[in-house]
Amino acid sequence: MRIDDAIEAADLRVLVLCLYHLTGDERWLSERFAPARDVRLVAEPDAGFDDETRAEIRAAAVDLLTGGDRDRTVTVPEPVITDPDPDRFREMTSFCLGEPVPEEYVPMMLDDFGFTSEDARWATERPAPPPEKSDVDHEVVIVGAGVSGMCLGIKLDRLDIPYTIIEKNPEVGGTWYENRYPGCGVDTPNHFYSYSFAPNPAWRHYFSPRDELHDYLDDCATAFDLRSRIRFSTTMTSARWEDDASQWRVTLVDEAGSTSETTTRILVSATGHFNQPMAARFPGDDDFRGRIVHTARWPDDLDLTDAEVAVIGTGASSVQLVPTIAPVAKRVTVYQRTPQWVRPTEHYNGVVDPRSRWLFANLPFYGKWYRFAQFWRYGDGLLRYLQRDPDWPHPERAMNRVNDRHRAEMTDHIVESLAPKPELIDVCIPSYPPFGKRILLDNDWYGTLCRPDVDLVTEPIERFEADGIRTTDGHRRAADVIVLATGFTVTTLAARLNIVGRDGLDLAEDWADDNPTAYLGMTVPRFPNLFVMYGPNTNLGHGGSGMWVGETQARYIAHCLTMMEERGWTTLEVRPDRRRDYTAEIDAAHAELIWAHPGTNTYYRNANGQVRSPMPFRMVDYWHRTRRPDPDDFLVG
Repeated sequence: MRIDDAIEAADLRVLVLCLYHLTGDERWLSERFAPARDVRLVAEPDAGFDDETRAEIRAAAVDLLTGGDRDRTVTVPEPVITDPDPDRFREMTSFCLGEPVPEEYVPMMLDDFGFTSEDARWATERPAPPPEKSDVDHEVVIVGAGVSGMCLGIKLDRLDIPYTIIEKNPEVGGTWYENRYPGCGVDTPNHFYSYSFAPNPAWRHYFSPRDELHDYLDDCATAFDLRSRIRFSTTMTSARWEDDASQWRVTLVDEAGSTSETTTRILVSATGHFNQPMAARFPGDDDFRGRIVHTARWPDDLDLTDAEVAVIGTGASSVQLVPTIAPVAKRVTVYQRTPQWVRPTEHYNGVVDPRSRWLFANLPFYGKWYRFAQFWRYGDGLLRYLQRDPDWPHPERAMNRVNDRHRAEMTDHIVESLAPKPELIDVCIPSYPPFGKRILLDNDWYGTLCRPDVDLVTEPIERFEADGIRTTDGHRRAADVIVLATGFTVTTLAARLNIVGRDGLDLAEDWADDNPTAYLGMTVPRFPNLFVMYGPNTNLGHGGSGMWVGETQARYIAHCLTMMEERGWTTLEVRPDRRRDYTAEIDAAHAELIWAHPGTNTYYRNANGQVRSPMPFRMVDYWHRTRRPDPDDFLVG
């Protein structure tokens, strides 16, 4: 590939920072080369530069990489700026974005770039375990080989802490192994939805389809030799704390149905939010003669060619599924209970230019700065606009002035997109504020609803019949296949694993009434040596990346384990007052946030109105809270 061709495809705000790294020349941080501020989800690669400046930046990059001889083999010089100090780094991040980056983000982003490391490490060398631990079968048992469980395994490997991962599926990937419905993919840009320590310069899409994302996780399992520590096709059916021995007794069932028991000092649930499909039953569903499938349990042999397909639900999986199957099905009928806000995203289906992939693979720091720019747009910036403004005169439709502007922008998108079927406009505009439910990205959703072979039904379902669905208005619509795009049960989390702590307390009892609570979303009083990953109030409802959450929590747990070893502690149990105060803080924060809005019906909130899925804090706030464990948070033994 010619270097000038590759540079032509570069994101110029990123390229300018790379030139500074490679040369150390301060002119690249001068006002002349300052990128324009761009708040769009996918920023324009020209960064607001005029033609002359764009040409100057590209020419400088080509000359640097070829020594001025454009026919010469490319030689990437060693960077001059390899370890910027915090003040300089903050200047660089602010320069990249065209807006000031608050000081509290600097240590987090230095770590994400790899300039510093917040990972746990031994003060000198790992202490020898005391003799009383010798009877325990495992040091650490992790339940789940998805994003979080794999990340924790990698962190523990670096500390030489032995572990075993229990995985119910025959392969790694968790939700990205199980979900394989047509159109399934990630709605966070994958250069950010990936481990910071395992960048993938070869991403083929900006928003990866499921197969590409699972391939990434599969490659990580191979690169970090995780499979040798995983017991596949094995399910944990219960775990009970044994106080006398300070250990967990875990019951396992393998693929053949054989039951066994094992013991572990540390138990980690890494089953996450999106593990248990929501069971949706309808009157007459036993009478239906076709197939009923849930998106999260998609059968490999299901062929929808020329089929009458009914899709129940208009959430994230439906928005991905329906545009994918509509071109092959005979007819698709979508049953909508509540309309969703769907955000236009120009590059949702975009393919990464091979020239850009060359830059990700070969140009130092290109991938890091590109990831940073995505973090900023998909991270904390939105949260402040989801706060209630007590002086805002229209609280029924929006939380504040900016939230109302988002409402107007997305309403205009709906009206414009549904022009071929104007009768759908009113039923597709939600009455609740934007972002009150998980925001969706437009995968040609509205364009698909405008197809003549796609129907949107808003009347409630009365019952399933032998060959279709009858709604409460008496209308029966034919169906060969019914797809339940009804999402997941997210309030049981680790409680469904039959975990019993001190004094016979079942976690399901502690989390009764769909009210799971945990300090930092990870630890629960009376459950010693238990950690929950991606637990209560750790879902990022305002944006961000589940991969980022997994890394943050894996680091915290690893710090807890090294702290236990170095201080000679056998047990670690969070203090009840720490969880109580943390939960009160969460509830107070959510009372002012959009997910508690009375006009919103969302899986984020339980039947009692408590918001138990999303995090009410900025990512940077959670990062600092989990940067190091505070020994005073725990009762130890």
